[in-house]
Amino acid sequence: MNPFVERHQDRIAGVISCFDRVVVTGTLPDIGHAQAMAEYLTYHDIRLFDFPRWAQPLRDDIRGNAERLAGEAGLEIEFIRSHKAFRKEQRIKAIVKERGEHPGLVHVFSAMETCASFRPWHDKETHRTSLKPSISKCLHYYFYFIDESFGLCYVRVPAWAPFRLQVYFNGHNWLARRLDKAGIVYEMADNAFLFISDFARAQQLAERLDAKQLHRHLNRWARRFCPPLKLFRSGYHRSFMQAEYAADVLFHRQADFQPLFDNIVRTAVHSTQADQVATFLGRRLTGACRGEAGNDFSTRAQGTRIRHQMGTAGIKLCDKHAIMARMECMTNDVSFFKTHRVVEQRDGNEVWKPAPLRKNIYSLRDLRKVVHAANERYPAFIAAIDDPDAGLKAIDKVAQPVREDGRSCRGFNLFLSDDYHLFLTLARGEWCISGFRAVDLRAHLPWLAPTRCSWLLKRLRTHGLIKKVGRRYKYYLTKVGRRVLVTALDIRESVVLPELCEARA
Repeated sequence: MNPFVERHQDRIAGVISCFDRVVVTGTLPDIGHAQAMAEYLTYHDIRLFDFPRWAQPLRDDIRGNAERLAGEAGLEIEFIRSHKAFRKEQRIKAIVKERGEHPGLVHVFSAMETCASFRPWHDKETHRTSLKPSISKCLHYYFYFIDESFGLCYVRVPAWAPFRLQVYFNGHNWLARRLDKAGIVYEMADNAFLFISDFARAQQLAERLDAKQLHRHLNRWARRFCPPLKLFRSGYHRSFMQAEYAADVLFHRQADFQPLFDNIVRTAVHSTQADQVATFLGRRLTGACRGEAGNDFSTRAQGTRIRHQMGTAGIKLCDKHAIMARMECMTNDVSFFKTHRVVEQRDGNEVWKPAPLRKNIYSLRDLRKVVHAANERYPAFIAAIDDPDAGLKAIDKVAQPVREDGRSCRGFNLFLSDDYHLFLTLARGEWCISGFRAVDLRAHLPWLAPTRCSWLLKRLRTHGLIKKVGRRYKYYLTKVGRRVLVTALDIRESVVLPELCEARA
């Protein structure tokens, strides 16, 4: 049980974690790349400059299949002229409300959008003809349908080679159907559960989504909506394009949830640093990191949201339906995360070491582990700021001198420059993962002599702010230490300094 849930368990109705938005892409290895496409055409005695002529019948096949499926379902294909003035999700929501949620094709959209393609190229110097990747525009079909197992999904099919598919489903809809089969009573609004009669059983069901089951459904949808698939023996190679994993903490009453959530969000946006964002996501903030890292706070009609971003991944906290806190880890590139796996070296040897997560859908189990761990680290952090009274009492306690073995250890005063910079150093996010040593403190506090550093570590341990790991010379912050750091730094940055600036003005 994470510290946040443990502290408020008397006010929490339950916790459920599962995948939310998942987008999977499909690529045909036979023609997915320029070289593969050229080899395929050459093998079938087709000139590379005849690539457009070869692709046109397949385009017509996709169009005819879309019209046939729409006709069988009694639908008309709706062409989208401008994405800026049109929201497919709102249109689908209105249609589902009118038709009901029984399985079947819901609606078909078509739109002219950019797509990956190839163009023939003849090199006059080498006298060789090849295909080069290019960006083109073609008609895309969006097939929205309700599946018996996955609920509302869509498949995006481009009408031009290499026919890269995009499939979307929502893990909450998938779990709702598992709950129906298990006879578990629940209440759902949009993509959130407002009530579940058995949270423990529901969590067990949520963890049963596996790659083999997903692969079977993806193959069935591809065969139905993309007829050219039958020409290629290899089938589609599936990989994750986007993934969101949500942990919903449901409270009994709005009166218990709203004041607590408001305090957490508005404090976290000031006290969360870039290195702590990296820690939430299981990374270290180093010079090799690319992309921006920071926080974004917004108030919308749906509620309040804070988002911590680092490159292609992030974690956000928002309120859902005024009684639920949703912590959601999301990424547009699953290889951002690292996991221990077998890696084949260039010399052919295989070693077990941390490596980027594979994008293949068969990394689903490892992906669930890393994003679930991120959703556990984040509430451990906010648990230190959601109870300001406890933090203030802890600050008052560590400010008092403590005697041990007949020797007095003075307290810590955040308004002293040395103590303030010490607290800033201890708050570095990477040390939550690997701990810190005396040499690490001296690297960030150059004024600290070796003998004085030993005494400083003694003071921190005596006041219960840090703890030693086994027989190693590594230290971690205790729960009290994290609470003191977050509360003290927040008070200084968001209360004391602004008041001093106003007084000077």
